[in-house]
This record gives sequence, C-alpha cells and structure tokens, in this order.
Amino acid sequence: MIKKEQQLAEMGEETKMQQLRSKATELLLREDWRESIQAYSTFISLCQAQISKTHRESDPDNLSKLRKSLCLALSNRAEARFRLKEFRDALKDCEDALQIDGTHFKTLLCKGKILLSLNRYSLALGCFREALVLDPQCNGNLEMLNGFIDKCKKLDYVSRTGNFDVSDWVLSGFSGKCPDLGEFVGTVEIKRSEISGRGLFSTKNIDVGALVLVTKAVATERCILPKGEGDLGENAQLVMWKNFIDKVNESASKCPKTQHLISKLSAGENEDDLEIPDISLFKPETEATHVFPNESLDVDKILSILDVNSLVEDAVSAKVLGRDGDFYGVGLWLLPSFINHSCSPNARRLHIGDYVIVLASREVKAGEEITFAYYDVLSPLSKRKDMEKTWGFYCKCKRCKYEEGMQSKPEIEEIKVVLERGLDVGCAIFRLEEYMKRGVVRGKEKGYFRASFWKAFSEAYQSEKTVRRWGRKIPALEPLVESLVEAVGSDERVLKVLIRKLTKCGGGFGEMERAIKLGRGVYGKVVKKQAMRILLELGIEKPTLNGLAMLPKFSQNESDQL
Repeated sequence: MIKKEQQLAEMGEETKMQQLRSKATELLLREDWRESIQAYSTFISLCQAQISKTHRESDPDNLSKLRKSLCLALSNRAEARFRLKEFRDALKDCEDALQIDGTHFKTLLCKGKILLSLNRYSLALGCFREALVLDPQCNGNLEMLNGFIDKCKKLDYVSRTGNFDVSDWVLSGFSGKCPDLGEFVGTVEIKRSEISGRGLFSTKNIDVGALVLVTKAVATERCILPKGEGDLGENAQLVMWKNFIDKVNESASKCPKTQHLISKLSAGENEDDLEIPDISLFKPETEATHVFPNESLDVDKILSILDVNSLVEDAVSAKVLGRDGDFYGVGLWLLPSFINHSCSPNARRLHIGDYVIVLASREVKAGEEITFAYYDVLSPLSKRKDMEKTWGFYCKCKRCKYEEGMQSKPEIEEIKVVLERGLDVGCAIFRLEEYMKRGVVRGKEKGYFRASFWKAFSEAYQSEKTVRRWGRKIPALEPLVESLVEAVGSDERVLKVLIRKLTKCGGGFGEMERAIKLGRGVYGKVVKKQAMRILLELGIEKPTLNGLAMLPKFSQNESDQL
C-alpha cells in the first residue's frame, strides 16, 4: 500500500514537471522571456529536488533522464536571460548546464552569444568552434553559426589592432543596420590632469585620424525633437531624459562591472580626490579575471554622474554618420567620460550606432592629454566664456590663457568693432594678419586667433567678391587650414570650405591630398579612399551618392597613394 502511494506521488510529480516544462517551453517560443524564466526556475528547483532524491534511491536510468532535463532547462533559461540582457545570470546558467553535459550544442551556442555580447570575442569564438566540431550540421543552423564565427574573428582582430573599416556602409549610403564595431582601447592611460581632476593621456605618439578608443554606450536615448522652442520641445526633452536615466539604471543593475565603473565617474565634486582607475578595467577581458563588488548607487549620485558625463550626439564636436539633421541623442560612454575639454583639442568623436569612436584630429605626442571640444571652439573667446557658464566649468587651456592676455589689445578691439558693425570681413582679416605680423605672433598662437575669427575667414573665402578685392592681402586658404588644424584639430566646417574651393577651381594631387588628410582628422581612418570621397562630397551643399563628379579627379596612381 505504501509503495503504491509512493508510485502515485512520483507519477504526480513527474506529471507536474512535464506540464511545467511544456508551459515554460511555450512561453519561450512566444518570446515571453520574463514569464518563461519564472516557469523554468520552478521546473529547475523541482528537477534538482528529484535528482537529490533519485541519488539516494540509486536509480541510474531516472537520474540520467533528470540530468538531461535539467541541462536543457538551464540552457533555455539562459537563452531567455540573454534576450533580456541579463548576461551575468545567463552565463551562470550556461556554466551549470555545461557541468552536466559539456558537449551540449544549444548551451555552447548560447554561451558564445553571451560572451560575444560581453565583447569577449576570443572566448566566444572558442564556444562557436566547439559547437561546430560537435555538430557539423548544427541542427540546420550552419549558416548562422558560421556567421557568428566570422563575426568573432573580425571583432577580435579589430579590438586588438584598431583597424576598423566602415567603408562599405558609407558607400551604400548608410543603408541597412550600422556596422558591427568591437571594443578597442588604444595606447592610453588615466592620470591626474592639469585641466581638471583626471584625464586620458596618450602613452605613444598618435597619427592624425588614428583611433584612440572605440566603446559601446552603457545606454542611449534618441528622438526627433519638435522644431522650435516651447513647452512641447521641453516636455519631449524631459521624457527623453527620464527614459535615459531608467536605461542607465537598468544596465547598471544587470552588470556589476558596469555599476562599478559608473561609480568611478565624476559627480562634479572633489575632482582632485577621486581615485584613478586602471585602464585595464575598461577592457572587456577584465570581466573574466576581476571580481566586481555589488554596489548600490543612490538616485542623487546617478543623476549627478549623468549630468556631468553624458554626451550629446549632435554636439559640434561630434560627427554622427547616417543621421538626419533633426536627430538628437544622448548617451553614457564610460572611458570617454575621462576626456576633458580643451579649446585647443586634439581629438574628435564619431558616433556610429551605440558606439562612439574617439580619434586623433591632429597629431598627438606621447604623454599628451587627450581632449575634445565640449562646445564650439571656432568661436571668439567671449562666446566660449558664455558657453562655459552653461557647462558649469572654467576652461584653463593654453589657448584661453593666451587669448585672455591679448583680448584687451586695441588692435583686437578694433577688429571686433569692424565685425560687429557688419563691415567688410576682408578688412577685418587683413587687420588681424597685419597685427600678427607686427606682434610677431607665430605657430599655434596664429591658429588660435584664426580659429576665434573663423566666421570672418569662412565668409571671406566663400565670397568671390571678397577674394577678388583683397587678393593676396589675406592668407591663402591652404596654409590657413594647416594653421587651424595645428591649433584646434580638424573640423568639418573647415573641410567644407576647402572642398568647395576644390570643387570650383579644381585641384591637383597636392590639394586633394591635403583635403584627404583633413578628412582623416574629421572621420578618422575608419574609411578608405573611395568612402572618404563620399564623405567629403557629403560636406558640400548638394551631395550625391551616385557619383563623384563634384570632386576633382585624379589618376589611379595618385589614388593608390592616398
């Protein structure tokens, strides 16, 4: 009698588990990830209890069956957690499943996808390759698995070398999804900064256009904001900001490493007392070797950190490829948060999808601090000081210090008056150049002045009347461009003026080489020559993606040299 009751109870447990497993599988197929996780968790608890009981009763056949069921349930729960970006818990489920069956194809595939999402490319590649060896036909998913293997190889290579290439995407007119980019940290380190608090410094010389780093956002929020000002636009921004904060909190709650690194960012106070984190913490592979503590960040601290460190994608210092003019986006990128502002920057931001690429906009020397512009540096000192107030800091860069000492000079005041009254910009430029000759202003200091009066230079070079009238009394465009790049790095507005001149007047190899070099400082070495020509073309008023007739032609030999 007792034995019969035990058998009935066991049958009841088995039926319950079968029903629960069927429900969990149905929820998984319906992509109801959260509910499927709950169902699988209940099933896994029951299964583990049955395994313990079966161990005591020494029933090897039933034990084997239960272990297979447990392995599959763990694998399926890992898949659901992966879909919700709960990577840490998903990875733990995969590890537990592989402890039961180290050759479980589905689990190896899921683990590979998780590691790929965590930017641990070589480990992900190992999982995919092992899955391919175990099942060469891959349950009909051979093409998908080979795609993952190729993607891991590519991302592992670019994350080690920094040799990214988005040329095909540019040549396609930015069609389709953004290209896959991997995490890359170049030859940089975090140190105390003379500018403010902590900064990012180069440990080796960096060429124009070379990548400093590539990293994915912790979170982003994007929208098309209503044109004009008023309550509608303000409300849209408030909603956008709230959504952004929620996304950052969600990302931090799912990943101890992310939460830990966010806690290391500045909240705008006691900058000189902040800890200097090791650069290795920002590399993907540290997740496998470093144990990150579970920390809690209160709401006020999160808000302060985001207020100081969030980057706006439509800022003048950023070029967003493939976006409409009304597009507005904000995001949090961890390592770029250590880059300070300078009115004489040496780096730029390039946004592609959720990734930000930081590239050298001019040559950077070993030991030099990496800086980019938080606001428009092709502006006079007075306007830059107004923008400082909005940002809530005081710029102490060499350019600002130099111009502060020169702004009260009578000659500079006279030039400002000429421009304020709307008089001939050629006259203002002539007076500025003559003053610099008499005052023996040389090198970067010339570039500082020219950057501050860029609006006048831009108007002059785009007016045939002004160019004809003043002729050689104002500097030629090409040396002016070199002077500006040395002082404030490459800028797409300067590039646009140069390309327009080449379009109107034509130009040989030397002129085009200068334009390409300037383009490298704006767009970086992530595009090859043909794609660079498309980007240069997009910089003028009537771009076309169907031909290159607007730009000066040069021979194949010259093209190869570029």
